[in-house]
Amino acid sequence: MRNNDHMETHTAPYLSETTDTAAATECAAHAVVRDIVPFCPAFHRAMELIGRRWTGVIVRAMLAGVSQFSQLRVAIPGLSDRMLSERLKELEAAGIVTRTVIPDTPVRVVYALTDKGRALNDVLLVVSQWAETWPDAALHEAATDHAAYASDAAE
Repeated sequence: MRNNDHMETHTAPYLSETTDTAAATECAAHAVVRDIVPFCPAFHRAMELIGRRWTGVIVRAMLAGVSQFSQLRVAIPGLSDRMLSERLKELEAAGIVTRTVIPDTPVRVVYALTDKGRALNDVLLVVSQWAETWPDAALHEAATDHAAYASDAAE
């Protein structure tokens, strides 16, 4: 018996026979359809991008309708201006966010999710559900701190 013969086989519903995305196609060369493989280059690139610190919460805030730099800064406690600017530039370069300058007085900059960015909605919902199902004490404290911060900011 090999070392992993005793392990269950888990299916990955996101890799189906009808999926025509480049990521699934690239990974299909490494896998039997519907099986998770140990390494998938497309998955690795996606996790490197959306798994960066603050990126997920920025996209989540934008999915909730936040569209301006100052709104994002208020919506995400602890995020510095420098880090927010850096992450927005990365998301723009990756085609997840667009940046539009509106020549009003004063000039306004509006950020919006592209189709590619909005496609992360289901992914972030699943991660949110996982986080609620498997709370960690530190994560719970962070959420409590954020709720207190948000209620203070609303007053």
